[in-house]
Amino acid sequence: MNQSIRHAWMVLVAMFVVLLAAASYVQVIGAQELNNNEANTRQLYQQFGSNRGPILVDGEPIAESVPADSDNFDYQRVYHEPEKYSGLTGFYSLTYGATGLENKLNAELSGTADGMIADRLNNLLTGGEQRGAQVELTIDPQMQEIAYSVLPDGIKSSVVISDPATGDVLAMASKPSYDTNLLATHSGAEARQNMEEITSQDGLSPYRTAATQEAVAPGSTFKLIQASAMLESGDYDPDTTLDLPNSITLPQTDGLQLRNFEGGLCSSPNQADFRYIFAQSCNTPFATAAMEMGQEPIVEMAEAFGFNDTFDMPLTATNSSFPTEQLPDATLAQSILGAVDVRATALQMNMVAAGIANDGTLMKPQLIDTVRGPDLNLLEDPEPEVYSEPISAETANELTGMMQEAVQSGTAISSRSNQVDIAAKTGTGQISDSTGADTTVHSWITGFAPADDPQVAVTLVYEDVPYDTGHQLTVDNMKKIMEAVVEQ
Repeated sequence: MNQSIRHAWMVLVAMFVVLLAAASYVQVIGAQELNNNEANTRQLYQQFGSNRGPILVDGEPIAESVPADSDNFDYQRVYHEPEKYSGLTGFYSLTYGATGLENKLNAELSGTADGMIADRLNNLLTGGEQRGAQVELTIDPQMQEIAYSVLPDGIKSSVVISDPATGDVLAMASKPSYDTNLLATHSGAEARQNMEEITSQDGLSPYRTAATQEAVAPGSTFKLIQASAMLESGDYDPDTTLDLPNSITLPQTDGLQLRNFEGGLCSSPNQADFRYIFAQSCNTPFATAAMEMGQEPIVEMAEAFGFNDTFDMPLTATNSSFPTEQLPDATLAQSILGAVDVRATALQMNMVAAGIANDGTLMKPQLIDTVRGPDLNLLEDPEPEVYSEPISAETANELTGMMQEAVQSGTAISSRSNQVDIAAKTGTGQISDSTGADTTVHSWITGFAPADDPQVAVTLVYEDVPYDTGHQLTVDNMKKIMEAVVEQ
C-alpha cells in the first residue's frame, strides 16, 4: 500500500514539474516569441490594456499608459504633444496594431523582452502585475521644439538633427503630422473614423516615418558624395582648376544639353577652381568629372555613406538609392546631380553631413539612450557604433572648407550667421510634370556647425514646392536652427 501511494505521489510530482515547466516556458522564456507571432490574434487584446512602459524624452513621457475609464481595459495609451513626436512614437492601436517605436520596441514596452525574464518569473510566482520597460530617447526636447517649428503647415517637409560624434539623433520631425491619441482609442468605430480623417491629409501616412522612410531626389546635396569621391581619388583638391562651360552635350544622345543653373554665378568664367565650383554648385564640371571617373568609385562612396542599405535605429531607415547597374555616361552625368533614379531620405543626407563633420568617421544613427526595467534596473545602454569610415580626415577637412565657402559666398549664403560658422550644401531635386517641365522642386540643405568643432548636423527638406519658396525656407531655417543650438 505504501509503495502504491509513493508511486502515485511520484507521478503527481512529475506531472506538477512538467506543468510548471510548461507554464514557465509559455509565460517567461518563450513569451517574446509567442507574443510577436503574427498568428497570435489574442495577444494584442491582452497587451492593449496592460501597464505598458513609457517612452521618455529628457525624463518626461511622450507616450505612457494611464488608468482607463473602461470596462474592457485597465489602461489607456496616452501621447503628449503627439503631432511633434508622432513620427517617432508611432501609434499603439487595438484596431490598427502598432507603428514606429511602439512597434519596434514592443517587447521592451510590453515587458516581454528576453532581458526581462526575471521580472516575468517574479510576477508569475508572486501574482504581480506585468509592467513594461521605460525607454529614454536621445531626443533633446528643445531641439525637437525648434525642429518642428521650422516645418510650415501645408508643406510636406522633414528635419533631422544629430550629434556627429555619437550618432545620437537629437531631433526628428515631419509635416504633415497627426494626433496619435486618435488611433489609441478603445473604440474601434472611433479609431476607424479617425483613421479616415488622418489619411485624407495629402502626403500623410501614419504607417511611415517620413524622415527615415520617404526618399526623394536629393538634388545637388548629392554633390557631397561626388566631391568626396573626387577628393579621395587624389586627382583633385579644392584648388584644382576645372573647365566651366555653361553647358555640355551629353554623349550618345540626340544633342541633349546639361546646363548650369540659369541666373547663378557659373555662367561667366570659363574655368574655376573646385572650391568655387562646389560653392556655386556648378553642374557641368561635376558631370564631366563623373564621366571621366566612371560609376564605380561613386557607387562605392555613396554606399560608404549609407546609400543602398537598410538598417534599424531602431526605427527602420529605408534604403536610399544610387544605381548599381551600369549606367550610360549621359545618365551617370545626370545622376550625380541627384536626379534620375537617385533618391535619399532626410536621415541619409544627415548621415552624409555628419560623416564629414566627424573627420570622415560616420557613426550609426541611434534613437535609444537607455532602456530600464520597471524597477529602473538598466537593461540597455547602447554604445556609439561606427557605421563606416568613408573618407579620410584630410578629405573631411577639405570638404568642410568648401561647405563653409558655400555659406560665405555660394548657394547657401542666406544661411550665413554672425553667431556661428556654418558649413552646408544646398540642393534642388527636380520634379517634372507630364509634359517634362519642372514646375516644383524638392528643396534641400544639409550641414553642420560650428564648422571648426561640429556639435550638430542638420538636414532639412521641403518637398514639392516652388523653387524660390523652398530655397528661402532651407537657408533661413538652417540659420535659425544653428543659432538656436549655439544659444543653448
